[in-house]
Amino acid sequence: MRYRESGRLDTGGVSDRRGRGGMGGGRGIAVGGGGLGLVGLLIVVVLQLAGGGGDGGVGSALGGLAGLGQGEQTDNSALEERCRTGADANDSVECAVVADVESIQDFWTATLGDRYVPTDTVFFAGQVQTSCGAASSGSGPFYCPADQGVYIDLSFFDQLQSQFGAQGGLFVNAYVIAHEYGHHVQNLLGTNAQVTPGESGPTSGTVRLELQADCFAGAWANHAETVPDESGGPLIEEITQDDVNRALDAAARIGDDFIQQNLGSGRIDQDAFTHGSSEQRQKWFATGYETGDPAQCDTFATDDLG
Repeated sequence: MRYRESGRLDTGGVSDRRGRGGMGGGRGIAVGGGGLGLVGLLIVVVLQLAGGGGDGGVGSALGGLAGLGQGEQTDNSALEERCRTGADANDSVECAVVADVESIQDFWTATLGDRYVPTDTVFFAGQVQTSCGAASSGSGPFYCPADQGVYIDLSFFDQLQSQFGAQGGLFVNAYVIAHEYGHHVQNLLGTNAQVTPGESGPTSGTVRLELQADCFAGAWANHAETVPDESGGPLIEEITQDDVNRALDAAARIGDDFIQQNLGSGRIDQDAFTHGSSEQRQKWFATGYETGDPAQCDTFATDDLG
């Protein structure tokens, strides 16, 4: 994956809170549609709370990423200095994510029009306070419907390779971010209301929400090389078949069955599924990528999830 060298990056879609937080108070993490929550799947408290997307809803959204904990600040000055062009995105993971966020939100703005409300991705290190409560890096990337924010500790990308064995790469990172923005779209459209908080199982609403977010990520990826920025040119210059293969590899390694078997008890329990199997996650990302049509991502209208 390569970014257009001359493309101008806009850091306005990112709030940089790294090194400025404390856990603070709160009512516990609510991860919207469950987020990727990869590491969090192995933590009891996240298992109990994942998939509670209906609680926050658009109606309770505070906008502007409320939920700053005591002592937390957002300061993008250093990020703005480092991340100016597509050339910076080609050399830096954090700048690549800045470009991803801009491209993803430009895509959804063009797709949904006035129904799409832009929101920030928050960079944090170690721990963060959100309007859904306190969270740590162990939760994995997540979306908080109460403040409509996407949250990520960028060290997760390294963990995806070291702990999950994924091949990784800039496009894999973009897939992770696009998945979380898929949850934002679901929140804006009210899809979360179709899901009973905390339910699990291979055909549960929680799994359907996650697979749809994978499909939405694929739909964006289909258009990523043509989504124009403010200058009229795309920020993303090239996505190769190798990039797509790496994303499919990552999707397989974040399936419930893979995680249970390789990072959990070693036993596959479909009744505990909250994100879908490896095969399902690959299928729905591929559906979005091959069609480029979010309308093909209605995982709630099919009996065949894969």
